[in-house]
Amino acid sequence: MRVPAIIAFLLAAFTGAAHSDPEEKAYDLVVIGGTPGGVACAVRAAREGLRVLLVNHTAHLGGMLTNGLGVWDTLYDGRRSPIYDELHQGILDFYRDTYGADSPQYQAALPGPRTESSPRGYFEPHVAELIVERLVAREPRITVLRNCDPVAVERADRLIHAVTLREFKGGQTLHVTASIYADATYEGDLMAEAKTPYRVGREARAEFDEPHAGVVFAEDVGNENALVKYPRDAVEGRLNLRGFRITTGRIFPGGTGEGDHAVQAYNFRICLTSDPANRILPERPANYRREDFLGKKTAATGGAPNGKGSWNEGKLPGQNQAYPNGDWATREAIAQRHLDYSLGWLYFVQNDESLPAELRERNRRFGLPKDEFADHGHVPYELYVREARRLVGRFVFTEHDALPAPGLGRAPIHDDSIAITEWPMDSHECTDRHGPKGGLDGKVLLTEETRPGQVPYRCLLAADLDNLLVPVCLSATHVGWGAIRLEPTWMHIGESAGFAAALAVKRHQTPSQLDSDVLLRTLAREHVMISFFNDVDLASNEPWIPAVEYFGTKGFFVDYNARMSEALKESTAKVWADGLAKLRKDEFDPSQLAFAVAAAETSGGREITAGQFATLLAPEERPPIDSPATISRGVALHRMFSKILRNSGDSEPSKGRPKPDDAK
Repeated sequence: MRVPAIIAFLLAAFTGAAHSDPEEKAYDLVVIGGTPGGVACAVRAAREGLRVLLVNHTAHLGGMLTNGLGVWDTLYDGRRSPIYDELHQGILDFYRDTYGADSPQYQAALPGPRTESSPRGYFEPHVAELIVERLVAREPRITVLRNCDPVAVERADRLIHAVTLREFKGGQTLHVTASIYADATYEGDLMAEAKTPYRVGREARAEFDEPHAGVVFAEDVGNENALVKYPRDAVEGRLNLRGFRITTGRIFPGGTGEGDHAVQAYNFRICLTSDPANRILPERPANYRREDFLGKKTAATGGAPNGKGSWNEGKLPGQNQAYPNGDWATREAIAQRHLDYSLGWLYFVQNDESLPAELRERNRRFGLPKDEFADHGHVPYELYVREARRLVGRFVFTEHDALPAPGLGRAPIHDDSIAITEWPMDSHECTDRHGPKGGLDGKVLLTEETRPGQVPYRCLLAADLDNLLVPVCLSATHVGWGAIRLEPTWMHIGESAGFAAALAVKRHQTPSQLDSDVLLRTLAREHVMISFFNDVDLASNEPWIPAVEYFGTKGFFVDYNARMSEALKESTAKVWADGLAKLRKDEFDPSQLAFAVAAAETSGGREITAGQFATLLAPEERPPIDSPATISRGVALHRMFSKILRNSGDSEPSKGRPKPDDAK
């Protein structure tokens, strides 16, 4: 391609006058995928000084946040990572500033009562897109390339050396290079082009000893009203999460547990409105088949600002199995079938004479909004791809990583955790089969069993490539994936990946060479949640915040209660001090330490002073005069973390980087 064509190509996709020179083709980081995880990765890396190319296969950034999802899929109402927090707050600020703090629009965008499963933070697609675009446009180090996808990867000696991008419709190509590459697509397209191992479908139950793996039929319980019921620990106040109204009960006979290539069902999250002035009733689709909808009666939704809502129907389980490994022609055909089905469903319930006239009229209260997806027929640009390829990485996140660890009050501890999960392990049906005794094949929602888990950095690292990060289609089993596949979690992981890329570039390393403990210390200091606690608020500037997050990945806690204001007991202090010594020598096992802490905390013991605690540490830490005041758990942890930072050459813990002025 001639140079003028390259410039024209890039200028067509160029966003924001402050972005990099569009002729530039060499970057520090290339992020493929303008999903929320990709946006968080790119923005964080740019803020840390990297030159970033962000590539998206459509003209619209934001993935499902801007394609009709309409709600924050999270059970945690607090802060978790700065970019996610900033985007979430930006949407709230928009509704407050536009409509007022007492407006129904702003109230709908806020988290709802904890006694109800919803509302839990609604938003309109175009508002989410506006805030996403602002977030990216603020960063002069980000160049955005739209309507492109990767079609070739040059790799050798465990490194990706270059990627060829192709204009999605026109067919022109562009060759780009970078030190590091990130696959943030929903489909895992970059890692597939790089020919790194990945999985599609369900593992057999025996492979990882996962009770809900493979072909499974299970019972849904608790769906009779909107009141939260599960998990009981959340409902009864022992877990600082929002509850949910549904959980999976018994597993029905008939499930074999066999693995296959089935992925959970897709659909379009159609945005509907009840505002007559903004409503367009869908026309009969060209491929309409009336027999597909016999028995359907309603299609209603609501709750979002301005009379809108996200309609979560129109699934065609089993008809998406060719999508993950398909080319874009195959994928577009599958997407069109799903779109025709959704619009056909709406058309049927609004017009078919087999339904009572009163019901048809009720259904006609809802239509497509004129002010959403105006350049795309008022329907989302993207199919909701809940599951496609999954990396085979250096660690596999399984069902067990989001269940309580035996003998502990929390999920398994990972000493390279870079994010947390908090949504229940969740899979929509994978085929259209029903069990002989009940249940849809593959449909599970493990609300009662699931507990907040830790996502190891190793899940983002390919086994055979050293400069590739995969923050979206990361390494997990089909069941474990159910706790990860939510946009807040992906943004959280994506931002951590952005920090990892920046640290690796600054240290002249690849992401796989980067010491994960360097990354964890950075994340902790920047108030990125790498350990979940009931009683730790990342919005706080308490000096022990980074310490509790960091040591939560090292086995210093046996449950989700940090109790930082409580006085430190001698028995716990001894185990902590021993753990610190082993940690510094790289001789520790976080699970073994957690069991030692559990034993110490059940044995009681006296409270100790700061001087007495210091005598348990290295001699140079002992103060000349002891104070009679007891030392709190938070102060003790802060002192230990400061010691680690000094020994590693890091600075003192920060209080979290404030937002730039133009982000307020």
